[in-house]
Amino acid sequence: MKKKIFTQDYYKNFPGYPSKERLAKARVVVIECVQDIPCNPCETICPRKAIVVGKPITNLPRLIEENCTGCGRCIPICPGLAVFVVNNNYNDKESTISLPYEFLPLPEKGEEVIALNREGEKVCRAKVISVLDPEKNNRTAVITIAVPKEYSGEVRGIRLIRKNP
Repeated sequence: MKKKIFTQDYYKNFPGYPSKERLAKARVVVIECVQDIPCNPCETICPRKAIVVGKPITNLPRLIEENCTGCGRCIPICPGLAVFVVNNNYNDKESTISLPYEFLPLPEKGEEVIALNREGEKVCRAKVISVLDPEKNNRTAVITIAVPKEYSGEVRGIRLIRKNP
């Protein structure tokens, strides 16, 4: 059996991953960027300067937790699809995850979908809470789903359940 390396514990070691305390407090961005490449759109778009790449531009993005409101403007701008917003205070049993989505058709609000881990494997079922697809996002929709709290650090994608007509 293949050993999984892309787990929540792996990403916790990078500067874009929020602390356990911050994740428990309120909605916050989770940056799972692990490549030293010249890239900084997340830093540029953040209105609160909560994401810092600095110089050189190949630095990994660093999260300034106290500045982040979890607005999500950084989600669709990331060319690596490595930015998410997690809200562990959605309700008593569920967390929400806002994630980038570049497939068609788009899911619909209220639809049930399959929540996937970083390797594309099924984790659980999820409910679509919102679908944002403004033209300014250049065809990267932001889908917010509700999942059981215990999966908020594991779920990073979705698959539609719909049957083809």
